[in-house]
Amino acid sequence: MTGPVAPPRRWDPLVRLTHWGVAAAIVVNGLITEEGSQWHVWVGLAAGALLALRLAWGLIGPPEARFTAFPPSPAAAVRHVRDILAGRRTSHRSHNPLGALMVYAVWATLAVVVGTGVAMTGFPPAPRAHEAGEVAGRPEANREAEGGEEEHEGEDEGIGEIHEVAANLLFVLAAVHLAGVAFETRRSGRQVVTAMLGGGDAPKDA
Repeated sequence: MTGPVAPPRRWDPLVRLTHWGVAAAIVVNGLITEEGSQWHVWVGLAAGALLALRLAWGLIGPPEARFTAFPPSPAAAVRHVRDILAGRRTSHRSHNPLGALMVYAVWATLAVVVGTGVAMTGFPPAPRAHEAGEVAGRPEANREAEGGEEEHEGEDEGIGEIHEVAANLLFVLAAVHLAGVAFETRRSGRQVVTAMLGGGDAPKDA
């Protein structure tokens, strides 16, 4: 037995822009740019800007793009899993409950990646200067500068570990997201990717 199936959806242009922009940034920084390079830093900042834009859109955007349309609810996600196992298909005005949890997980992880990246590089990003302690005729100043630099490097190492773990988690979440999209498209018949590319009708309430 199946419930009502949602009509084809078309996400608004800003949702599509932020979605594909963040996806491109993850691919570029994961596979193309060198970690720590200026390109890597700027691509990460661009991803952070897109995330901020999407979060703002979740407050002022159209109904299906707002946070109220897909609140994070583990209980609703459990019910959705039960519907899947029972073969029931129900409509949702926005992301389904499992998709909603994934969206918030990706956003939170991306925020950690960008935040730790900014903590390491500063804002605006600039190459770290090493000449601050290189004062001619002042060896004590050099020693103090070197000590401060070693302490700073130790802090960066800890932040860098968090950055790396979060980045790896982001790749895992992206892979799970792709698997979920493929599964949901096959199960419900919705062309989820087409909706994100601009095809189909506008989302409607269930």
